[in-house]
Amino acid sequence: MANLLAGKLAVVTGGGSGIGRAICMKFAKQGAVVVVADVHKDGAESTRVLLEQKPSVTPNAGHASVACDVSSSSEVNKLRDFALDHFKRAPEIVVNCAGITLDATLLKLTEENFDKVIDVNLKGVFLVTQAFAKAAVEHKTPQSVINISSIVGKIGNFGQSNYAASKAGVIGFTKTVARELAAKGVRVNAVLPGFISTPMTGKIPEKVLAGICQQIPMGRMGQPEEIADAAVFLSSDLSSYVTGTTIEVTGGMGM
Repeated sequence: MANLLAGKLAVVTGGGSGIGRAICMKFAKQGAVVVVADVHKDGAESTRVLLEQKPSVTPNAGHASVACDVSSSSEVNKLRDFALDHFKRAPEIVVNCAGITLDATLLKLTEENFDKVIDVNLKGVFLVTQAFAKAAVEHKTPQSVINISSIVGKIGNFGQSNYAASKAGVIGFTKTVARELAAKGVRVNAVLPGFISTPMTGKIPEKVLAGICQQIPMGRMGQPEEIADAAVFLSSDLSSYVTGTTIEVTGGMGM
């Protein structure tokens, strides 16, 4: 089924690599125009170039890239203003995919690294969702917000108390704002990826990854495109009666 997102405008944070880039690519393939946002300007621009190179159902779509630190309210506001000014409308799709890990066991975790992870992974979701939901309500634009959480936010993971806390917070945030915004035409859902082959998981030693795969009923790591497929569903009219939910894309891990 093609063109599920034809004519829609999407803003994707963390779009410069990994899952975020895969989501941008899938969205464009389904007809959306994409604003790629990433703290790394070169990564965002690289994704935009890839989007323009791929055959699209929307020729000359005019995808855009923007450097944005989602933990900064001023930078998030600049991202919102760019989208509104450049495209003259509020986006129908917003994906919060920007995220970082700074792993350490509790007894070794520094306050600074706890704060950094919460600022990007949780505060960033708050700032971006608030900014674009306000725009959607003001412009009377139906909107789907997709927050990329993690199965770690549900089941925890050794050495990731800061990351797990941030991703659990995203789930609670998602369900609360979904209740608040449902009557205003804004749907809010979360995707919980399992262990996915990305630059982030690429730092994990092979022996550790082998042990992780033994805990996954399907016996393998997931691919970024498999998370992107879930994001396409939640962005499209196929999920028009879905809000405040979480979709686990984990190969069965944590079921």
